[in-house]
Amino acid sequence: MHHCFCTVGGVMRFAPQSSAQPLRLIVLLLFTARVNTSPMLSSGCPDRCVCDDQLVVQCAGQHLTTFPVNLPLATRQLIISNNRIVELPPLALNYLSDLVYLDCSNNSLTEISESTFGNLRKLAYLDLSFNTLIHIEDRTFGPLVSLVMLRMTDNPGLSEMHQDAFVENAALQVLDVSRNNLTVVNITSLIALPALRSVGLSGNPWSCECDNEDLCLWVHLEGFKFQDEGQTVCGSPADMQGRRLGEVGIQLRTLCHQTLGSWDYLFFVVIGFVIFAAGTVTYLNSFVFTFKKEITRSTPQWQQAQ
Repeated sequence: MHHCFCTVGGVMRFAPQSSAQPLRLIVLLLFTARVNTSPMLSSGCPDRCVCDDQLVVQCAGQHLTTFPVNLPLATRQLIISNNRIVELPPLALNYLSDLVYLDCSNNSLTEISESTFGNLRKLAYLDLSFNTLIHIEDRTFGPLVSLVMLRMTDNPGLSEMHQDAFVENAALQVLDVSRNNLTVVNITSLIALPALRSVGLSGNPWSCECDNEDLCLWVHLEGFKFQDEGQTVCGSPADMQGRRLGEVGIQLRTLCHQTLGSWDYLFFVVIGFVIFAAGTVTYLNSFVFTFKKEITRSTPQWQQAQ
């Protein structure tokens, strides 16, 4: 039995109360708190966005200049394309740990880094096309271990991708970097991706010189992997302009290895020095031996006997 204060006729009195009632209140409070904090049951939705019961948040074409706030934490698809967003804030984005689809195309993004996607381990689709990206840093996409498709086309200032940008994306199947400003790319990490089956490179001013020999040879050997392979052409040098990368792959292999490299020259210099030194020592030994022999011959026998 539990007691509580009750007011009867202006006088405060004790009144018996069943112990079951506060227990029910506690359960009710706990349930209410659970409902209010559960992202699955959250009814909030960012301004100018549409949220549905399939956990899709649609914010496309709303003239947004900043990343939307108050997103449901359980969001699985987020579409913020066709806005003027300049930054993806890591703190806000990484709360969306269940996100599998992110479309950021046609915005004003200038920079992304490893921290941008630090907690999006379920993300499978990412579109960064039609932005103003300039370079892709080391391990930018490293946390995206489930990434299957990456579209990063039509960034006119994008001229550099770090050779290790995709080194940890073992699940990546489709990579499209068409119509950027890329001239050279180190393919070491790309050719090591076990699932990669489709690559888009067209519309870039590719260098078809020795510094890009590996890329050209890769396109030649595995042309079936490359989207629009016929439009993946050389931008320089002048005598190669317009020629397909796959077409010049073998030619570059021959041209780039017909002359000796700096290490080859150094090797021959060292070998030449060793041979010269060995020859000099041999000559000196021979000279000393001959000199001693002549001295021995010219010495009278009576002196030798002594």
